Amino acid sequence: MQAQKGFTMNNELNQKNKKMKSVVYAILAAALYGISSPVSKLLLVGLSPTFMAALLYLGAGFGMLIVHLLLRRTRSGGNEARLTKKELPFIILMILLDIAAPILLMFGLLRTSSANASLLNNFEIVATSIISLFLFKEAIGKRMWIAIALITFSSMLLTLDDPMALKFSFGSFLVILACICWGFENNTTRKLSIKDPMQIVIIKGIGSGIGSLLITLQSGELSFIPSYILPALLLGFGAYGISIYFYILAQRDLGAARTSAYYAVAPFIGVMISFLIFGTNLSSVFIIALVIMVFGTYFTVTENHGHLHVHEEMIHEHKHSHDDFHHDHQHEPAFKGEHSHMHIHEEKEHVHEHSPDIHHRHKH
Repeated sequence: MQAQKGFTMNNELNQKNKKMKSVVYAILAAALYGISSPVSKLLLVGLSPTFMAALLYLGAGFGMLIVHLLLRRTRSGGNEARLTKKELPFIILMILLDIAAPILLMFGLLRTSSANASLLNNFEIVATSIISLFLFKEAIGKRMWIAIALITFSSMLLTLDDPMALKFSFGSFLVILACICWGFENNTTRKLSIKDPMQIVIIKGIGSGIGSLLITLQSGELSFIPSYILPALLLGFGAYGISIYFYILAQRDLGAARTSAYYAVAPFIGVMISFLIFGTNLSSVFIIALVIMVFGTYFTVTENHGHLHVHEEMIHEHKHSHDDFHHDHQHEPAFKGEHSHMHIHEEKEHVHEHSPDIHHRHKH
C-alpha cells in the first residue's frame, strides 16, 4: 500500500512538472513570435506583405529542415513518432488554412483600418477556444473561461488606439474569417501534436510558404532584394519555425485553448521590443493591459481539473515514458526514458489532475 501511494505521488509530481514545462514552451513560443511584428515592420520597407509572408514560412520550413538533418547526423531527437498517411487529411487542412488565413487578413486590411484589424485579430483566441470546445470536445472550466476573457480584453486594450476605432464593415468580416481559419488551424495542429513536431513544422512551413509564394507570383509582387530576403528568412526560422515547434510541444499537454491563451503574451513582447527599437512610449493603457494579462495568466496556471474518468481502450503511437498514469505496458527487456512505438492502452478508470492532452479528451 505504501509503495503504491509513493508511486501515485511520484506520478502526480511528474504530471505537474510536465504541465509546467508545457507552460514554458507556450510562453517561449509567444516570446519568439512577439519578435516578428517589430522586425517585420523594418523589413516591409523593401518587401511586399505577401512576399514577406512567403519568406517567413519558407524560413521556418527550410530552417527546421536543416536542424532536422543536423540532428540526424548526430543521432539526436530520433524517438518521436513520424507522421503517416492516416494524418494526411489534417496535414492538408493545416496547410490550406495557413494559406487562407493570411489572404483573408490581407484583403480585410484593404477594406478596414489597421487599428480595426489589429483589434479584431485577437478574436483568434476566442475562436480557438470555442472551436476546441464544441467541435473537438476540449474541456474548458470556469477559471479557464475567466482567463480567456481577461487575456482577450487585455489584448484588445493593447491594440486599441481610439475607443471609437471599432467599426464593422466587410473588411472587418474578412478579418474575423481569418481568425476563424487560424482557430481551426490551431485545433487541426493539435490533432497532429503527438507526432514529431519538427516534421510538422517542416511540412507546415514549406507547404504554406510555397502557397504564399505562388500568390505573390500571381499578384506580381515578387522582388529580389538579398539584403531584405535573408533577414526575412532568418526571422521566419526563429519567430515562426522554432516558435511553432514550441507551440506544438505545449499543445500536447495543454490543449488548443490553453496554449492559445498563453500565446496572447506575444503582443506585449512585441510592444516591449518596439519600445527598444523604435522608442515607442509605454502608455498607461499598456500598463493596465499588462496587469489584466497577469491576472489572466494566474487563472490559467492555477486551473486544476481532476475527476473520476474512464479511458477507453486505445492503440496509437507517440513519444512517451513510463513515469505517468497511462503508460504501464511492459517491455522485454525493460526500457527506461522517452521512446516511441505503437502501444495499447487498456480500459482504465482513475482520478487525478489532468489537461486535455491526447489521453484526456473524454466527455464531461
